[in-house]
Amino acid sequence: MMTTDKIGVYVHIPFCIRKCNYCDFCSYPDKYETVADAYIERLLSEAQEYKKLGKISADTLYFGGGTPSLLSPLSLEKILSGLSSVFDFSPDTEFTLEANPGTVTRDKLRDYKSLGVNRISIGLQSIHDNELKKLGRIHSYAEFYDCYNMLRALGYDNLSVDLMYGIPEQTTESFDKTLSAITELSPEHISAYGLILEEETPFYKMRDSLAIPDEDTECDMYRMACERLARSGYGHYEISNYAKPGRESRHNLKYWLGEEFIGLGAAAYSYLDGARFGNVRSLDGYMSGAPRENTERESIEDKRFEYAMMRLRLARGIDLREYEARFGTPFLEGREEKINKYVAHGLMTLGDGSLAFTERGFYLSNTVMADIL
Repeated sequence: MMTTDKIGVYVHIPFCIRKCNYCDFCSYPDKYETVADAYIERLLSEAQEYKKLGKISADTLYFGGGTPSLLSPLSLEKILSGLSSVFDFSPDTEFTLEANPGTVTRDKLRDYKSLGVNRISIGLQSIHDNELKKLGRIHSYAEFYDCYNMLRALGYDNLSVDLMYGIPEQTTESFDKTLSAITELSPEHISAYGLILEEETPFYKMRDSLAIPDEDTECDMYRMACERLARSGYGHYEISNYAKPGRESRHNLKYWLGEEFIGLGAAAYSYLDGARFGNVRSLDGYMSGAPRENTERESIEDKRFEYAMMRLRLARGIDLREYEARFGTPFLEGREEKINKYVAHGLMTLGDGSLAFTERGFYLSNTVMADIL
């Protein structure tokens, strides 16, 4: 039984041309041509399992990956046709598709738009080709620039651009140029992530020899992003995300606000009726119908932790009255001393019934949350 009026739907497309050096996502290079058709059939079969819940109302649809822009328009149309028998998408559905500039053409982008895609999230990372090469990206900045202009010419009016800081060969000067170039293009949404050396990635294996900025320089880059994007009219609404007014990612806000969503595809997770569950990461395992993982219902302690952790990712922070009404206990109880310390150091704000990170606190949020949650 669903508790959210309109849920979000996430579709994972685990194919890419080449895995980036920093990527820990569920993605499989060079498999699209041979496996995509069978994967789509399996994905649609999974979607049909939700028919037992009746027609499900949804208002966000997000194709992530991997590289969803590898999908041909015919393949995307087939997926959407199958989903439409299970989900009742509202007329104002936010339909996001992640795109790699090295995998799109004008015709493909035009056809995506005709199929209802109204938001494109473009993986750029940097405007400097030497930095892109170090990351293992398959595109150049020129290809991104052409892709961006094609999207605008085709009438897309909700674009998001992904950037990274703290990457090999990057300097504060080069990152400043990246920020300047992208804010001049004026996308509706910008994500700026600090590089994380995830295990089992090429970067992690070469971590001792990587020429990455030191911690102080990376912190300077974060502050540069906050300041420049604020001056350019972007609200810093989540730790790594900035948007023009009203252009926040509606789909991702469902995750952070604890609303319900259904994930389809390898490694995709769902949250329904107080239970979180996910599909296996292995492509072969998913294709063979392996059972879902972690299907147990959350305990009240899990729900309290999840609520606080996700709300603290947002600039609005925790609504202390809502927390007490929902869980029957004040959030501050037993945490006053620690929280007051972080408020005194300028990392958090406490007042008007809310607890939230400052922009400086966002940068240290993982450490602070580990201490107070």
